Amino acid sequence: MKGTRPLDNAEIGKISETFEGTFAVRNRGLFMLGVSVGGRISELIALKVNDVWQNNKPVKDLLFDRNIVKGGEVSRAVPVNVDGRQAIEDLTAWHLELYGNVDPKRPLFPSRKGKGLQAMTRIAAHNALKDAFEAAGLNGKLGTHSLRKSYAQRLYEQTNDIYAVQEMLGHKSIVTTQRYLGVNYASVRDASEAMSIYAELNESTKTLSSVDDASDDVLLIELLRRGYDVARLLQKNDTEKPFQLPTEDSSSTISA
Repeated sequence: MKGTRPLDNAEIGKISETFEGTFAVRNRGLFMLGVSVGGRISELIALKVNDVWQNNKPVKDLLFDRNIVKGGEVSRAVPVNVDGRQAIEDLTAWHLELYGNVDPKRPLFPSRKGKGLQAMTRIAAHNALKDAFEAAGLNGKLGTHSLRKSYAQRLYEQTNDIYAVQEMLGHKSIVTTQRYLGVNYASVRDASEAMSIYAELNESTKTLSSVDDASDDVLLIELLRRGYDVARLLQKNDTEKPFQLPTEDSSSTISA
């Protein structure tokens, strides 16, 4: 879906907990595998059990064969991380429980109808994910393509290598990949806070609220910032008592 946004790790974790019902494992598996390998929704629902489950264990590299890749592009292999492998294990256990066996030729994400002989449709995938997004209370434009964008964004943030992202997504043009990579909102929010002119003032307030724990250097800098005649204060304190921060109504001389 054009214009959909990616998800961060916190949102992914929240969504993964929302799936319910007989087909919860299937829907959660679709979601977790999608954000872990970046496949298009059409590629994901075209997968068979033997594409992900070989030698009685999850594959570490998932091959999207060209016969299921959009536009007949070249095949591509994508590493499957821990999240993806766990999703595969859960899916195969679910197949065994629901159908009594793990048929390697059965669709990995079977339809509710037809005893597992047919794959779930794109509309069914869209509805299952839409319900999960809403149950998680998330805002913004989200859809099936958010899974692929989430993979792309997170991979780029880890590698800072747009060409690696391009290859994993199977894009012919780097320009297409660039469009996938949006702004990391959390980083922008932190940067925005750091730019605030009040940030420094708040730090000063925090320092002065615990004067007893502050060093003399910190106190002197604060006095200078407030316009006190520090030299005179030091001279006065040498003959009277240990150095202390003047109060707001102090009669100490304030420089012009």
